[in-house]
Amino acid sequence: MRGPKLNEGATAVGERHGTKATAKYVRSSAYKARVVLDLIRGLDVKRADEVLQFTERSIAHDIRKVLASAVANATDADSGAFIADADELFVLACFADEGPTLRRFRPRARGRATRIRKRTCHITIVVARMSDDRIEIVRARAEGSSGGSNVNRRARVERSRKRAAAAKEQIDAIDAEEAIEDAAEATEAPVAADESPADEVVVDEAVADESPADESPADEPADASGDHQAGEWAGSVLPDADGNGPDSHPIKGNADSMLYHTPDSRYYKVTKAEVWFDTEENAEAAGFAKPGTQKDED
Repeated sequence: MRGPKLNEGATAVGERHGTKATAKYVRSSAYKARVVLDLIRGLDVKRADEVLQFTERSIAHDIRKVLASAVANATDADSGAFIADADELFVLACFADEGPTLRRFRPRARGRATRIRKRTCHITIVVARMSDDRIEIVRARAEGSSGGSNVNRRARVERSRKRAAAAKEQIDAIDAEEAIEDAAEATEAPVAADESPADEVVVDEAVADESPADESPADEPADASGDHQAGEWAGSVLPDADGNGPDSHPIKGNADSMLYHTPDSRYYKVTKAEVWFDTEENAEAAGFAKPGTQKDED
């Protein structure tokens, strides 16, 4: 026998050590039952039920029924055996006694027989109310685990909203600048009607003579990115037909995931860039994030 039999000590009138439940003649050996009972001794009822639910032994199913019966006996207000609510109970004692053994035999060679022992056991579980200090600790632990997940989720949602708001503000600022530029171009003074076409031709020829043929036109400023088209964000260019970018813009940006990859990044070579940035500051200002930043924040 393993484990104290505390229910046998309640011999005085009015003295009570807990409420018990017993299952007799369970078709299993007491040795196998005691291995599982050692796992739940001293645990609160909720935790003990979870342990029995995920214990990979067939006897754990019967022990779980006995535990549920003991809790039902302790929380029954009609019979007068009520001692506490289910969340305030714990396993005070649990033990398994040997029951009668059924003896059978198996025929063997040369007229001999081998004995077969079919053992049984009696399983007893005693539950009692936890102390006030332990009840406070259990409740605080339960509230902390549930409240912590909610707080973490709210923090993640708040960070996502802030990032979305910052990206929207940047896009609105870019749209406003483009609208101002379009309005300025539309309000430029048109060419006067009395100007002579010949004069215009003369001026154009003079400008053409002054500028070498290999230089770019005066109204098109030189771009360090070469033939690449400028992107919609500051410091960004679009890839060429082969998907490559200029040497001055080494940072790849993925518009679907809103992530940017530097040359020392792990996925830099396998990433197909949809936009190229010159610096990480411009990429972050455009709303792109470096891989792993969001995970570290969560």
